[in-house]
Amino acid sequence: MLDQYGRSIDYLRVSITDRCNLRCRYCMPDGAAFESHEAILRYEEILRICRAATELGLTKFKITGGEPLVRRGCSELVAAVKALPGAEQVTMTTNGLLLEQNLDALCAAGLDAVNISLDTLETEKFRQITGFPGFRREKLLALLRACCDRGLRTKLNAVLLPENREEAPALAALAADFPVDLRFIELMPIGFGGSLARVEPDAVLEGLYRVWPDLHATEEKRGNGPARYYRSAALQGCIGFIDAVSHRFCASCNRVRLTSTGQLKPCLSFDSTVDLRALLRAGCSDEELREALREGIFRKPRAHRFDLPREITEKRIMSQIGG
Repeated sequence: MLDQYGRSIDYLRVSITDRCNLRCRYCMPDGAAFESHEAILRYEEILRICRAATELGLTKFKITGGEPLVRRGCSELVAAVKALPGAEQVTMTTNGLLLEQNLDALCAAGLDAVNISLDTLETEKFRQITGFPGFRREKLLALLRACCDRGLRTKLNAVLLPENREEAPALAALAADFPVDLRFIELMPIGFGGSLARVEPDAVLEGLYRVWPDLHATEEKRGNGPARYYRSAALQGCIGFIDAVSHRFCASCNRVRLTSTGQLKPCLSFDSTVDLRALLRAGCSDEELREALREGIFRKPRAHRFDLPREITEKRIMSQIGG
């Protein structure tokens, strides 16, 4: 459907939990509070919202968290959303720690693509960033092979941090070793990320040109999001940048978010939401649910205010909002 500025909104990011088995310092470090289990949407509530969304013309769904695979029954939800009339794609963002043991079930459920968060290839640096001491590069490479062998479209997401800036070429080189895309994500000034030092994406891109001189922008569609992609003859996949702060893409934004507590969130920058959980638990009709979705999507703001921190009204951390 169209919002008030004529943008076609066809993509819903669905957080199914605020819990995670990592403690990334820009997202949910130790000490972050969790929502109660009662506050989290039940799967049948999520599915009802997704069904209403398809009836409004939304066709693409991203399952996120927190870490979605810490919630039991995730693959069954993927299958149920994929089976909805009008649902064209169901994808997932995960930190990958539980992906290998769930890969067969997710592929059988019809998962179309997976994004794996990966901020570093170094074990000690991984511990410093995420709090997890057990990272092994060889396990990651085996996981990538397993995903590619199953024909699952795979992307790797690296949040740009001072700790991994010099590691950017090594991370990007995974797109040479495998038919995967490596995307560098500019740190969002939301939650804990708002207090951390930012790395300029364009400076990282300049360094990648020195490794792959033939790197060039490509207009090919690589997914449902806003990444700028670059190709090289030496790469099987692409290198992408998702840089909402330094390269605003609001004019072509096609997404809204559903938090794990049932809040429809039209824009990351602002705290305004539509409380779909309250509607559902008050016994709303399908038409009332569609109308609430329609109104929330229609009133999506024209643009974020990440360039003007004082105008950012969102105070929640990223795990509470959804990745």
